[in-house]
Amino acid sequence: MPGPASLPRRSRILFSLVLAAFLVLIAFGPLREATWIERAFSSTLILAFVALLALSTRRWIFALALPTLVFGGLLIASIMKFHYLTTPLMAPDLVYFVNRDLLDVALHYPSILGASIAAAIAIPAVLVFAWRWDRPCLLAGLTQPRRRYARIAGTFVVLGVLALVLWPRGPFAGVFEKGMWQAMNDKSYLTDFVTSFYQTQVVIPAFARDEESGLAWTQGAADNPPSCVKTTSACGSPAPRQAERNVLPDIVAVLEESTFDPAMIKVCTRADVCRRKMFVSDGRTRAHGPLTVHVWGGGTWTSEFALMTGLNHLSFGDAGLYAPYNLAPRVNFTLPRVLHAAGYRAIAIYPMSGDFINARNAYKNYGFDAFYDGKDYGLSWESSDNDLFQVFNQIYDKEKQANARQPLFVMMLTLRQHGPHMTPLKKLPAPYDRPLFPGKFTPKSLDEWMNLNFGNYLQRLEGSDIAMAALEKKLLDADRPLLLFHFGDHQPSFDGAMRALDKNLPATDGDPNFITYYMLKTNYKPVHQYAEREMDLSFAPSLILDIAGVKKDAFFQANALMRERCDGFYLNCKKTEVLDSYQNYVFYQLGALHE
Repeated sequence: MPGPASLPRRSRILFSLVLAAFLVLIAFGPLREATWIERAFSSTLILAFVALLALSTRRWIFALALPTLVFGGLLIASIMKFHYLTTPLMAPDLVYFVNRDLLDVALHYPSILGASIAAAIAIPAVLVFAWRWDRPCLLAGLTQPRRRYARIAGTFVVLGVLALVLWPRGPFAGVFEKGMWQAMNDKSYLTDFVTSFYQTQVVIPAFARDEESGLAWTQGAADNPPSCVKTTSACGSPAPRQAERNVLPDIVAVLEESTFDPAMIKVCTRADVCRRKMFVSDGRTRAHGPLTVHVWGGGTWTSEFALMTGLNHLSFGDAGLYAPYNLAPRVNFTLPRVLHAAGYRAIAIYPMSGDFINARNAYKNYGFDAFYDGKDYGLSWESSDNDLFQVFNQIYDKEKQANARQPLFVMMLTLRQHGPHMTPLKKLPAPYDRPLFPGKFTPKSLDEWMNLNFGNYLQRLEGSDIAMAALEKKLLDADRPLLLFHFGDHQPSFDGAMRALDKNLPATDGDPNFITYYMLKTNYKPVHQYAEREMDLSFAPSLILDIAGVKKDAFFQANALMRERCDGFYLNCKKTEVLDSYQNYVFYQLGALHE
């Protein structure tokens, strides 16, 4: 039977190259997946596609080339995504993240940009050559009628195999039953990508039927008084100049991109670069401490979701990662809506295009009255915190002039600490222009790569610290009551190396890779002060409402009670009966998410 050996010499060379690439794909893709069933699943899937293409085109080279390029491309993209963001490529990424903003992201990662350009050139070229230098030769020894029947029969067999492979209840049911966390960490890249097509449905936490705690989730008037509209003891004690004014404070929340207190890193003991004022409490601090966040190395939009809704995107299965698209339109309770009911005007200042990760629409769903697009104010990836706060000053002053008697809630995001952190040290100002912790990789030193990344981080942090001090002075020295809340949305990746840094965190804080910081200050003395304590980001909105003196709705009353009853922990609360009772209440009685 004629086959590849009967092809012209150049075709045989191309066939050998494609076959070698195919074997490399199998070796570094399916055969490196976590379990034997996943290895069998991805191998069978790829071989079935090869067979299907061979039967439909009768071209061996093309039948091997197309699956090699498609699955190989998916494998490389997933490895790179995991390398930079510690999450593999999932099916919804193709819908939610492949847009014009992807180019803006790629421009800041040369390796991603280079790989994208190479793929855009190489893939079409290889496929064109594979088609033109190949020729139909499969089943060439059969007569045309027999060949047609054999191809039809073979196609049905292969389609049957594919149907069984892709059936969630079929012979590979085990690969479809992994949870989100395992899929995000086990590096079974091809299997996890394919099975994620079946894992994009929002799932509400199951009702805990054996929960018998009998806990009440509503607060009395003492813990949830009416929103303060005049100076009374229940509203706290504003400065004398505020005595005759509405004492509902303006609230400013600042999401500090990829920011953590470097003092939590064991090696970071130099006071000149490791101790920053923005992490240190003072006489105006009402609450601060380690903050448990829900993503690592990326996924800022999920931290925005947690602050706006008091929910954790991990509660909703794999689909929760895409909260701005599929959760934001369905939430019934948000921080901006509670504040709006108390008379606030809610505005967002975004450092990028409002189209990025559906931000503009998500903020509208959260209940914001105005959205200021960063591109309209010249903000970009390189914009410093000071650049952002200058834009904030313009917008805030304009808003206060137009709405003098109305309290404001402002949410803004910085961007400067976003990776990569790879500016050559010699281009940084002193003392960051040389390794800060030189020597062999020991508890007192860092290797060359970590000195590069950590040095960049610390240099940018100095700018953030100076900018935050200026922002505090403007806001907290003013005669109007003001609450300032700033926090780190997640740790930076340093291309995955951040996980290797030893951290000064007690075991009770949970996974040290998911700890950043939060700081809440006011220029008035509130009824409640919380000092230093660990807190999950999902509890930040009720904390802000408590210290602002704003009456909470039913959801945020429960959120505040959960914060106290579980000592600041949420999904990792060890009091399982409390967690079950809380989730039953907010999801099945209050309806935190609607259809």
